Order: sequence, then C-alpha cells, then structure tokens
Amino acid sequence: MLVAERQQKIVDLVNLRSSIRVSELSELFAVTEETIRRDLEKLEKENKLRRSHGGAVSVQEKESEIDFSEREITNVLEKKIIAHEAVKRVENGNRIILDASTTAWYMAKILPNIPLTVITNSIKVAIELSKKDRIEVISTGGILLPKSLSYVGPLAERSLENYHVDKAFLSCKGIDLNSGLSDSNEWQALLKRKMIERSNRTFLMVDSSKFGYREFSHISTLDQVDEMIVDIKLPPHSQEKLKEKNIIVTTVDFVDKPAS
Repeated sequence: MLVAERQQKIVDLVNLRSSIRVSELSELFAVTEETIRRDLEKLEKENKLRRSHGGAVSVQEKESEIDFSEREITNVLEKKIIAHEAVKRVENGNRIILDASTTAWYMAKILPNIPLTVITNSIKVAIELSKKDRIEVISTGGILLPKSLSYVGPLAERSLENYHVDKAFLSCKGIDLNSGLSDSNEWQALLKRKMIERSNRTFLMVDSSKFGYREFSHISTLDQVDEMIVDIKLPPHSQEKLKEKNIIVTTVDFVDKPAS
C-alpha cells in the first residue's frame, strides 16, 4: 500500500469512528507505531484530523461531544431516579463536586437548599444551584465546550487542585468491567480523573446502557469508585462482578417515579 493511500484510509477510519488508537492503526496496516505517528503528524498539519493521547480524533462536525439538549431527553427516567438516590448521599455542610452530566443536572435541581459547597464545570448545574441561596457554587472555569455547556482544559484542571471535597458525583460514557470508566471526549475524561483525585469518596451515577462500552479516553479503573448507583436493568452477573471489586452497588427501581 502506498503511503498516500494508507494516510487516506487513516482519515476515513478516524472520521467513521470519531477516534482511533495508534496501536490499532499499527496492527491494521502492518506498520510500526512510529510510522503511524508520523502519518498522524502529517495529517494533523493538513487539518485532516487531530492527534490525541495515544491516537487521533476526527475534526469533522460529528464530534465526541453530544448536545446537552440531546442528552437531556435520553434515558430520562433512569437518570432522574439515579439522581434522586444520589441526593440521599449529600449531607448538611458537605463539599461536593458535580460534573457536567445530565444526571448531575437533575441532581442539582432536587438538592435541598442547605449549607453546601458545590464545585462544578457545568454551566447548567451552576445556574440551577444559583436559585438556592444556602449553597455556595464554585465554577472551575476553563475552555467552554458549547455543546455540553461545560468547562474543560488545563485551567479547569488546575482550579480543582485548590480544593479537597468530601464527595464527587460523576457519570461517564462507557463502563468496561475490566478496564474501567471512559469518555468519548478526552478533555472531559482528564477533568473527571482530577475530580476523583480531589475527593474522599466517588459516586458513579450511570444507567445500565453504559455498560459493555469502552470509549476513546480512559478516566479511571473501577477501584477508584466507592459506590455505583445504577438502574435495576443492570444484569445480575455485572452486579456480582462489581461487588467482587469491593464496589458498593445500589440499584434503583422505577416503582416510585420521581418528580421532574
């Protein structure tokens, strides 16, 4: 295969899948990883893709970030019941982190107006909490991702270095029982990793549809999670494997439909 042909096929693959790893491309085209890195460097200079840690991501309009408005109407009931359960973990005077997930936004909507400090990278969460005068809200700042209405990047990560919290409430795009948590957006993954580092306890709020998927950017291994709150549709064998890893698994049912 000619170099130009290989490079075009790399671009086609990246655009088709949104992201791909160097190791995968190396195996696919039977060339060294160093050769693939040189290909990616050239293609990035030509604005045909963007290099990332360990691979490349597409620069087409189809990005890894999904519009908040679209996420807001996906698995709504599951997210609401999970949020209701998560709120039970919040105590008067707690310092907590809420990420930019829609589940965290639902959680912000129903948090009681009690003395709390909440750090968030979500504009939607911050606006919701601004209605509650007893809750102190700290925004990370950073690079604004317009689709998710959230802040990411080095400034957001550095701002978290200034704080230590009791609890972090996060979600993610993919959960693999072996490799752990992942996200389709590299910047979100890096920030969530920092959120986990800065908290005493981490609560993962995910609906069962996230299981069995490995997204492009790794967040953390499962042993970094203290408790997982998930809907009742998670298969029993998955629950057992999580418990074997010393993770508290709380499943929530649809019997009591939460208020909006």
